[in-house]
Amino acid sequence: MSPLANRRFLKMHGAGNAIVVLDLRGTDLRVSPVEARAIAADPHSRFDQLMVVHDSVSPGTDAFMRIYNTDGSEAGACGNGTRCVAYALFDDPAMARPSENGQLTLETKAGLVGVRRVTDRSFTVDMGQPRLRWDEIPLAEPFPDTRRIELQVGPIDDPILHSPAAVSMGNPHAIFFTERDPDAYDLGRIGPLLEAHPIFPERANISIAQVTSRDTIKLRVWERGAGLTLACGTAACATVVAAARLRLIGRAARVALPGGELSIEWRADDHVLMTGPVYLEGEGSFAAEIFSGIVR
Repeated sequence: MSPLANRRFLKMHGAGNAIVVLDLRGTDLRVSPVEARAIAADPHSRFDQLMVVHDSVSPGTDAFMRIYNTDGSEAGACGNGTRCVAYALFDDPAMARPSENGQLTLETKAGLVGVRRVTDRSFTVDMGQPRLRWDEIPLAEPFPDTRRIELQVGPIDDPILHSPAAVSMGNPHAIFFTERDPDAYDLGRIGPLLEAHPIFPERANISIAQVTSRDTIKLRVWERGAGLTLACGTAACATVVAAARLRLIGRAARVALPGGELSIEWRADDHVLMTGPVYLEGEGSFAAEIFSGIVR
């Protein structure tokens, strides 16, 4: 039997992004890709991202997070999930650790993430600096200017979408800007084709964005390894950075996603801050039968 059987988890969401938070501190357990897929497939623990909290690795940090997509792959960053972990570490009776200043420092495979409490149910996450060079994102071939790269959907002489911006926020993003409503595009069909395009050696999150004013953007996202989601914090951050680089907006905007709204600021020190809500739906424990047949 998997040692994850009967383990307690929290079911949460941030702006509609379905998040499961699992606390494995005090153990040497790791979630395998096949176990992550089994958890995602169970209706009671379905997630867009699984946030697994481990003991701190680096001095001065509060916890180490591993982030899993529904296909079992690991992500380097998840802003909406990070806010949910912060809420759990502040307020959940079984997980909370005292914090005197309302701030946490969390570690991921992509680096350190600072979180600050704004209200009871909202947090600001310092998502760090965007990576803009082609080999940092990464792309499979050199592009001296990643504000627009050569990629299109549809006929060469009349593409449906073309020339996306490329940005990494700890995970790769391609953002298509359009004057049309993003809902007008079949992202459920376009997304999986572009996610695995050869130009993205580590696959990519695919977004369609409409700048509706100098400080508002409408966004839809196909997440790498997860599919269509109601929200994606790193995509919102990448989109604001890309739009600012194209001078479509200033350095701050409200990003409207199907699941809710996030406030993004690209500060002068190059750090991207994301502020948004968290919601606790409830808690549960993993049924032993969902891991049936899994051998560690």
